[in-house]
Amino acid sequence: MKSLPVQSASDASASPALPTRLSRERARAVALECGFAEAGVVGLPYAHEQRDAVRFAEWVGEGRAGSMRYLERRDDEGRLVRSQIRIPFPWARSVMVCWAGYENAQPHSTDPAAAGAGWIARYAWSSRKDARGERRPSDYHKVLLKRLKAVEARLHAELGGFEARAYVDTGPLMERALAEAAGVGWTGKNTCLIHPRFGSFGFLAVLLTSLEIEEQLPAVLQPDRCGSCRRCLEACPTGALIAPYQMDAQLCIAYLTIEHRGTLAPEQMEGMGRQVFGCDICQDVCPWNRKALIVGDVGLEARPELVNPALEALAAMEEAEFERAFNGSPVRRAGFWGFKRNVAIAMGNSGLSRFAPWLARWTEAPDDGLRAAARWAVGGGEVKRNVMKLLQRV
Repeated sequence: MKSLPVQSASDASASPALPTRLSRERARAVALECGFAEAGVVGLPYAHEQRDAVRFAEWVGEGRAGSMRYLERRDDEGRLVRSQIRIPFPWARSVMVCWAGYENAQPHSTDPAAAGAGWIARYAWSSRKDARGERRPSDYHKVLLKRLKAVEARLHAELGGFEARAYVDTGPLMERALAEAAGVGWTGKNTCLIHPRFGSFGFLAVLLTSLEIEEQLPAVLQPDRCGSCRRCLEACPTGALIAPYQMDAQLCIAYLTIEHRGTLAPEQMEGMGRQVFGCDICQDVCPWNRKALIVGDVGLEARPELVNPALEALAAMEEAEFERAFNGSPVRRAGFWGFKRNVAIAMGNSGLSRFAPWLARWTEAPDDGLRAAARWAVGGGEVKRNVMKLLQRV
């Protein structure tokens, strides 16, 4: 994004000099005025930057990133680009991290639900009302980037010209580590950032600037309040939380249903339960989310039809309908065939015989992932008996 030009000497003589440092207090106030629920600022390099870089390098080196190769990108000197801000952005002197919540009064995935209901991750329910008052899917990337650009414009107006970059899940940086360093929250045992009042159901938006921090003291860090609680580790169906504060993305249901393409191993499918896009289990069981304040963000309101959706309705979607239903929604990232694959797995895990017709048809699907999932889903119990009867009639 283009920044405003720095004042020239003639301009400076005609008016008082503008401040050239960023105030944490003022930056947070601007972020809240622009629609964020929380914000923090940290100067660079921050206290634990080297520690976080080492941890990230170890995580990548152990193969925990799975097929997310973009996390492994290195510069010409062989350094992991995301490990430290100074590698891709040597001019950056401060980072502003803004937080927007998507928690709402809708049920959680761990609450009772109708038999045959699937689950779409809470963050992907986001919607807004258009000019006609009709509810439309909203892409949180675009919603929050617009707010972040408004924050940047306000700061330019107050502080003059400086270099800046705004990112919402798209930049080569470690948002959670930066948020923790900026005092927005602490990293929980489920590896999610937890805010003491708002819980962990939130998005992070990051603004890098070339401004020095006005205050001399470092940001006030949030203490780790997880204590002896292990609910998230015990609740994870696939064992993705391999230890407190450690997650193997290759085992995470969110990774398997969104990022992983093609076929899945039987043990992976067994652990996915009814999840068809993402997973909220480790957050749903967290006590901090049970007591969290609901922000009620107007740009991120829930689409009721995505809460505990009937698997039959999802299965019936043709590709054009899938594109219409999820245009502008994070769900599109799974792709049509990946989404269908996940629905087939959820059907198999349900054990409900009424899904036999769908699974029987999909055992000959043109897509490898869906075909393998359907054949796995009919591998036992009542579902298998009903599918075999249908196949014998063909």
